[in-house]
Amino acid sequence: MDAKHRAPADDGGPFGRPLFEDSSARALSRVGVVDVGSNSVRLVVFDGAARSPAYYYNEKIMCGLGQGLAETGKLNPEGRKRALAALKRFALLAKGMEMAPLSCVATAAVREASDGPEFRKEVERETGLKLHVIDGDEEARLSAQGVLLGWPDAEGLVCDIGGSSMELAEVSGGKVGRRVTSPLGPFRLQQVTGGRKGLRKHIKDVLEKLAAEMGTHHKRIYLVGGSWRAIARLDMERRGYPMTVLHEYRMTPQSVLQTISWIGESDLATLRARTGTGAERMALVPLASEVLQGIVRVFRPKEIDVSAYGIREGLLYEQMPEKLRKRDPLIEAARVAEQASARMPGFGKKLYHFLLPLFQDAPPEKLRLVKAACLLHDTTWRAHPDYRAEACFDNVTRANLGALSHPERVFLGLTLLHRYKNSRTGSRLAPLFALLSAKQIQEAEVLGKAMRFGAMFSIRSPSDAGELRYDREKRLLELVLHPKKEALFGEVAEARFASLAASLKVKTKITRAKA
Repeated sequence: MDAKHRAPADDGGPFGRPLFEDSSARALSRVGVVDVGSNSVRLVVFDGAARSPAYYYNEKIMCGLGQGLAETGKLNPEGRKRALAALKRFALLAKGMEMAPLSCVATAAVREASDGPEFRKEVERETGLKLHVIDGDEEARLSAQGVLLGWPDAEGLVCDIGGSSMELAEVSGGKVGRRVTSPLGPFRLQQVTGGRKGLRKHIKDVLEKLAAEMGTHHKRIYLVGGSWRAIARLDMERRGYPMTVLHEYRMTPQSVLQTISWIGESDLATLRARTGTGAERMALVPLASEVLQGIVRVFRPKEIDVSAYGIREGLLYEQMPEKLRKRDPLIEAARVAEQASARMPGFGKKLYHFLLPLFQDAPPEKLRLVKAACLLHDTTWRAHPDYRAEACFDNVTRANLGALSHPERVFLGLTLLHRYKNSRTGSRLAPLFALLSAKQIQEAEVLGKAMRFGAMFSIRSPSDAGELRYDREKRLLELVLHPKKEALFGEVAEARFASLAASLKVKTKITRAKA
């Protein structure tokens, strides 16, 4: 962390307590973060894999601290009461979880309100929690780092909207570059005069100044914040999109503009009912839509992506040693899942190496999915056999996984479905298969059936029992059986090997290795 951003040593700041004592740490002890924003106050408790932390606990209260701030210069009185009540509860919850003190940050509303310092003192007096107020530059940086935690290869412009402000930050090569803050939060925009015409002119003027500073060359914009997520959920609804996971949901500028127009023509109460959006959040959607429409027109991105990660995740990323940051979040999460839920933790790695001959020419982005599938192949074994195939599909497509696009989620889900089931015909999950090409569906089936064979070929390690050889040019799949292990290739194993060959559309050959 830059020296100018770190609080004095005697104070500690939100980063004073080291989260990663060991630079090689893969596990994360329970860590609680409180984010006091202009609109919401949230407690998140992280646990599990350090590079891909699980949300052990997550609670949000829509307090509206920044409501009316632009007009009065003070925190909203009712919002202040609700925020204090929420923080009292969070402090008690943290004690109940027996974890280290909470890391608490406050953003635009507390930082700009004349009674912000008084509120901080009240919070500390009533709850023991110390709110660390961060400036707009720091808010932008932490939000961008949150995006990098779940999206390591992010390249573009992070746009974080809160109730009272909107921050922009560049991300490239795993680093955060220039950043800037602006008064484009919905609560601020409620005070703009001149009707819709005046509002749009104000937004355009501010965005053009931001564009002059940050540039309009960014191909991707990453959206962070509840108002953006609400709009993205509405985009899904309008399009009839088959998945509702918001993280890494990708939109085109044209789709965004069409959705914003649709929102303007629709009844908000009806949209709320269709998407399950809260009343407080939906009330801010029209103003947020005006800002997003301006962003699309001024910055002209080619793609707009949604990040479910922001400041809270940025607090974790801040302290991660570089060695840990470089690990793949997907593989780390899959390893933890295997350790926690598989019958034989460690078998996934052996299965992966046994199947590698089938993917000898695969690019790295494909191999990471193969590895993740192998690690996850046995994590739903406790499910009822009749529903195991669909249960594992549901688990992986809805799981809290970073660095995984929606098509990749479906690909992983389909491989795991075929790990337990030969056919997908008539599956209720068919609408999701539409996110994949015919080639990707075929590849998922092959990987799934390969795991289906390899996972039962040998209990300890499939490589102990035999070796796969795949000649793509000759369209030949060979299984070399090791001495004294031939009996493992029984009727069921033979049938699964034949099913794999059928999916590959190749001939088979069974040979015996020399003693």
